[in-house]
Amino acid sequence: MKIGKKLLAEMPENYRNHNITSTSAIDMLMKFGDVESAERIFRSIETKNIITYNAMIKGYVGNETFEKALDLFEQIDIELDDVTYTIVFNACAKLCNDRALKIGKELLAKMPENYRNHNITSTSAIDMLMKFGDVESAERVFRSIKTKCANN
Repeated sequence: MKIGKKLLAEMPENYRNHNITSTSAIDMLMKFGDVESAERIFRSIETKNIITYNAMIKGYVGNETFEKALDLFEQIDIELDDVTYTIVFNACAKLCNDRALKIGKELLAKMPENYRNHNITSTSAIDMLMKFGDVESAERVFRSIKTKCANN
């Protein structure tokens, strides 16, 4: 962690608002449990992309701050990707309250058809639904997967 923080402190100014560099820094800080520093970097990014949002939300989930993960998810105003769906389904499954149920089911309802055959994304949705006790919906998602893969 010392080396990572040293690199951040010595990073040239022109790299500080670079999405790839900032997203890598957020990922590193979240893995070290330094949520506040990751949030500071996230706030400093002028134009955020979905990868940056995903890193932040995944970091919140990894640090078991599931409410913050959902708060940030609700602020996203750009197109989601399959990773976003997977991470948010996981956050909802971990939180398992009324808000998580509402967000998770709404997200599943609007999930693009092409993501429904992503085994990891669909498995996350199934896990979430099972934790909510919605076996019928979980089975429906399972049946909708065109190619089931045991090693994914």
